Formats: sequence, C-alpha cells, structure tokens
Amino acid sequence: MNKQTVTDPSQQYDLRILRALRRITRSIALHSRQLSAVSHITAPQLMCLRTVIANGPLTATAISREIHVSPSTVVGILDRLEDKGLIRRERGREDRRIVFVTATDAGRELAQQAPSPLQKHLADALNALPELEQATITLSLERIVALMEEESGVATDTHGDVTSPILEVPTGGAPPESGLVV
Repeated sequence: MNKQTVTDPSQQYDLRILRALRRITRSIALHSRQLSAVSHITAPQLMCLRTVIANGPLTATAISREIHVSPSTVVGILDRLEDKGLIRRERGREDRRIVFVTATDAGRELAQQAPSPLQKHLADALNALPELEQATITLSLERIVALMEEESGVATDTHGDVTSPILEVPTGGAPPESGLVV
C-alpha cells in the first residue's frame, strides 16, 4: 500500500489546522459534559447565565451577540435555564414585544459557585504565559474565526462580533420594572 505524501505545504497546514480545531472542539465538549456532571449546568448555559448577570436585563439577541451563539440556540439555552429556575423572562414595559432576561437569586448563586467554563488547567497555563504570547494566541484564534466566518458569508465587525440586520433589537424598549441591573 503506497502512502501518498503531501507535497503542497498548504495542504499540510490545512490538515494540521483541521486536526487542531477538532481537538479543541472535542476538548470543549468533554469539559462541558464534566461541568454539567459537577454543577448541573453546561458551559454554554453558564456563559449565558454569567453574561446576563454581568450585563443586567438582556434580550436573547443581545445574549447571542455577547456569547457568539445563534439566537435560536440561545432561546433553547434560556428555556433550560428557566426550567432550572436560574433565569426569568419578562416583557418590556414600553414595548411588550421585547423580552428581557434576568438572573434569579439561585442563578446568581450557581454562577458564583460554578467553576470556569474554560478548563482550569488551560486558564492557568494561559495566565502563566507572557502577555505577548497570550496576545498572539488570542489574535491568531480571532483571525481563524474571521477567516472561517468570511468563507461562510457571516459578516463580523472589527471585534469579531457577528452582525446581521436580522439580529437588530428594536430601539426604545425598556426593561421590565422588576429587571434590576445586576
């Protein structure tokens, strides 16, 4: 059996990048399952919950922009968080079409006690690197994301945030009266 050698260096890099991305994806999924087993919340649910806590009453669209997940995926995450009593949804006072999400006391407590959605050993290892190396890794990953989104036709702004006219939130909507900024 003849083993074909890759003579084009770009193909060699393509395979290495693909393997690295697959390993990252697998590692993230594994960590999310471990987090769920320990804290009864997945990494995306925890990211969503912590975003709501950090930014106060938010719409599902705003959450989707913050955590870079599609609005329909965020709605499913919010359904599960609401079923667990970790968030509450309330219609806006000025525009009843807008629904704001706030964290409950139980949600704030769980978010505070849960481990980081980023693997601890990875977070520690990254923090131990010189700042220049941290910046290089961050910029390289952001560039890969931008290249992937460019290929798929998803527009991104200069900060890597997904932009789409479909995701626009009507202006003038006010949070519900009980929606305190947390």
